[in-house]
Amino acid sequence: MQDLEIDPSIPEVMRVLWEARHDARSTPWSLAKLTKRAGLPMSILRRALTQLQSIGLVEVHLVEEGRGHVSLTEAGAQLATKIFSL
Repeated sequence: MQDLEIDPSIPEVMRVLWEARHDARSTPWSLAKLTKRAGLPMSILRRALTQLQSIGLVEVHLVEEGRGHVSLTEAGAQLATKIFSL
């Protein structure tokens, strides 16, 4: 069986999105806020989000200027809860 490598930024992005989901203000966090919280460059964050979106774990909403926000899908929230609420 082939070993699958996971981009090391993926777990951190999922953790930050899980925190965003539990934020008391309950508004989706911007890409800029996610970048700061995850401690990742925007290019790495965007690559991780593309991967997570392709497997249905996040929803990415972008506007023409490149700004936007991201949230976990229901499947992403369930997975993140299993992982991060231990």
